[in-house]
Amino acid sequence: MRLLALTAAVLLARAPAPEVCGALNVTVSPGPVVDYLEGENATLLCHVSQKRRKDSLLAVRWFFARPDAQEVLMVKMTKLRMVQYYGNFSRSAYRQRLRLLEQRRGTLYTLSVLTLRPADQGHYVCKVQEISKHRNKWTAWSNGSSATEMRVISLKASEDSSFEKKKETWAFFEVRHYLVKCPQNSSGETVTSVTSLAPLQPKKGKRRKEKADVPPAVPAKAPIAATFHKPKLLKPQRKVALQGTWNLHSVCGVNAQWRAES
Repeated sequence: MRLLALTAAVLLARAPAPEVCGALNVTVSPGPVVDYLEGENATLLCHVSQKRRKDSLLAVRWFFARPDAQEVLMVKMTKLRMVQYYGNFSRSAYRQRLRLLEQRRGTLYTLSVLTLRPADQGHYVCKVQEISKHRNKWTAWSNGSSATEMRVISLKASEDSSFEKKKETWAFFEVRHYLVKCPQNSSGETVTSVTSLAPLQPKKGKRRKEKADVPPAVPAKAPIAATFHKPKLLKPQRKVALQGTWNLHSVCGVNAQWRAES
């Protein structure tokens, strides 16, 4: 029996452990470069996908690296979702400004840096490890990482840049005075004049006043067209020539003769 137990123990000890595969997909946003003003709050998102085992747990670590410096572990969320701070970041001044939270279980984690300072500028790296039990031991199955660069703009630099822009704008409208000495005039005196030069202003184009279309006045009564009467044509009279001799015998016995010609 003891021999069988020893043989089984040796076989278990020689059994190969599962290999760690880098199939875990990790993405940090916003990125690859993000700008913030001094005093603002920054939130970095770490997205995780493509887990190898459904029952596995995740351990999330955030590292920080200043330019030309090595990565330093800032904060970690263990597989049991406990948050731990490391190094200088474990001091109360940093712990009050760092927040590591799990927004969606196993898929989304957020790192918040409150009240940004110029010293917070650098690279932030999210490293995730997939862990599960294998033969009563916690074993890493896969891992992945992603990074982003955070730039913190100081308020003084921001104010100086805005001041320089305003200064350049006002310099364009500055009026400059020059002393001009002219040669002696006919009386032998030297004439000195002051000349002011100002930037040319764009000429205002003359606006043409558009005449409004005024409708014609409506008369009180509509005009009546003058009616022309057709002239009546007179019929030409017929000329009747009467020739004859009328012998009138008056009753009184007087003879009268009437001759009519026309």
